[in-house]
Amino acid sequence: MDLIYIAKKLKEALRLESALTESGIEYAVEPDKYSGGVLFMSERIGAFFYVLPESIEQAREIMRQHGFKFQEWQA
Repeated sequence: MDLIYIAKKLKEALRLESALTESGIEYAVEPDKYSGGVLFMSERIGAFFYVLPESIEQAREIMRQHGFKFQEWQA
């Protein structure tokens, strides 16, 4: 599965879950750590969203329609 988004707030994660579910896109979400902050870097927990490779374009369009920005993630 490919990472499509990291939600940094619960409200944001719930909104994306709702958009993907309503659109019928199969996805996985799991909590994981990421680094955040500008002056004071810290380790934080976010909701990492994944979709199957064949669903990426459809997921990107749904995200755009709901005001999310798709980012390319590096492994």
